[in-house]
Amino acid sequence: MTSQEHLTLTLPTFGVQRNLRDQITQTLRAAVISGELRPGVVYSAPSLATQFGVSATPVREAMLDLVKEGLIDTVRNKGFRVTEPSEKDLDDLSELRALIEVPTVRRLAETGVDPAVIAELRPLATGIEHAAAAHDLIAHVATDMQFHLRLLEQAGNPHLVETVRSLRSRSRIYGLRGLADRDELIPSSHEHAELLDLIEARDAAGAEALMTRHIRHVRGIWAE
Repeated sequence: MTSQEHLTLTLPTFGVQRNLRDQITQTLRAAVISGELRPGVVYSAPSLATQFGVSATPVREAMLDLVKEGLIDTVRNKGFRVTEPSEKDLDDLSELRALIEVPTVRRLAETGVDPAVIAELRPLATGIEHAAAAHDLIAHVATDMQFHLRLLEQAGNPHLVETVRSLRSRSRIYGLRGLADRDELIPSSHEHAELLDLIEARDAAGAEALMTRHIRHVRGIWAE
């Protein structure tokens, strides 16, 4: 099989700008997580590079980064194929995320987050909603990842952040396309702004409850 012709890939527009390879890696990672790059399909670096409007070299390098993360495999002389975790794998990943992210967010709400960081996260929360309204699942997932990791950084534990980054990267959210097509992704996207409001108000119980619900979406109503 070859690359899906209908897939549209663009570089991220929200948040901190990175070098080209990092931007492409971030976008391809989000495409895998969101299910826009599907298991069983072989994608070639030159084909994806054409969609990005760049040379094949940074795309190939980015895809090799994702091979190291276990998100895709190489297909000799053809390209790359997305790996497909089992349902149990996805359940286990969500469980681990909840065990780490929920109490961390509660603790952040209890201790408080620098207002400058809250102000920095507001545009990302808005960007997530804009991406949902535009049905841009790749931008939605990429910006969501950036939002949550930046928030978790405030706990001061880089090992925790890297663990969550890995867990989120290995997850899949296959129900997003259907939700976006029915305009059901927008309300849940607003949870990011609500989470910031709760943290700003030092509402630890409210932040904990919202974060629990947010993670359950992945293996609940979104896992269609």
